[in-house]
Amino acid sequence: MITWEVILLRLILASLLGGVIGLERERKNWSAGMRTHMMVCLGAALTIIVSSYGFSEALKMDHVVLDPARIAAQVISGIGFLGAGIIMFLKPGFIRGLTTASGLWTVAAIGLAVGSGLYIAAISATVIAFVILLILQPFEERFARRFRQHLVRVAINDTANPYRIIDKIIELGEKDIKTFSFNKSESGYIIEINFENFDIKEVAPALEKIEKDDDVLSVYWTR
Repeated sequence: MITWEVILLRLILASLLGGVIGLERERKNWSAGMRTHMMVCLGAALTIIVSSYGFSEALKMDHVVLDPARIAAQVISGIGFLGAGIIMFLKPGFIRGLTTASGLWTVAAIGLAVGSGLYIAAISATVIAFVILLILQPFEERFARRFRQHLVRVAINDTANPYRIIDKIIELGEKDIKTFSFNKSESGYIIEINFENFDIKEVAPALEKIEKDDDVLSVYWTR
């Protein structure tokens, strides 16, 4: 059995490491901020400590076998419950919270590492996670901007001439069209075009003009 000083050290260190990652999420005003990450990391550390040392008396009994990894596995799978609550489907093609959900999953693993006494692994993972979340974001955005696709979806009424609207949309960037679809719905026609290597900001005024067309019911585009 480990001493209470070691237990206290592990719990405090787990809270601090979780707080470091949570601080970056707090900076962006996410609901899962510093305190949430600290609690997840603390809870994971406590769970593995209890799993490893909390049943020492039971192990003295005959025919009793303990597998601490079972509880650790439950922590990793159970954290998915919190992650699912963080992810938000705001609108088609736009999802928020995946990075924060993956951060909570990583924090839980860090807590398990601290609770197991793997201090170097836990601290190293915290530093790497902080670098990924904070420092690499500008590089990711710059790289993704070159290959990002933009969806334009236009709904028009069933009495209109759809080809007139299609021509207007295609004129926005004929060479940059990745995919095109044209479907009939109960309320009218749905036109969807994915543009690649396309600056949506430059054509936003043209899209707003299309939206004001009498035959157009709605216009949606990813920014």
